[in-house]
Amino acid sequence: MESILTSIKKLLGISETDTSFDTDITMDINTELAELTQIGVGPSEGFSIEDATAVWTDFIPNNIKKLEFVKSYVHLNVKLIFDPPSSSAVIEAINRKIDKLEWRIQVAADMAEPKEEVIQNE
Repeated sequence: MESILTSIKKLLGISETDTSFDTDITMDINTELAELTQIGVGPSEGFSIEDATAVWTDFIPNNIKKLEFVKSYVHLNVKLIFDPPSSSAVIEAINRKIDKLEWRIQVAADMAEPKEEVIQNE
């Protein structure tokens, strides 16, 4: 199983053994997970990480493959907060990608929700 914190650190270019930024990165990850919860992704009661023990399947059930791009969404948002590029053009490109991912995540989350059966009185 893939740790949320470890995978984001790896994508940011930080060694798994370097814990000097864990508090900052954890806070940024939790911000993004809270945003995802608000748009209908993840446990309805909310979700946060405290360390490297939380894994992606704790947030997104393993059987919902349509939401795999949540990882990219969290990574790009954390990157913009934690280590923003110096180029405004790169920042704009990342923001466009984040917007596209957020829209697609919302659509996928709507499609992944179990539909309640309508009970009709006879």
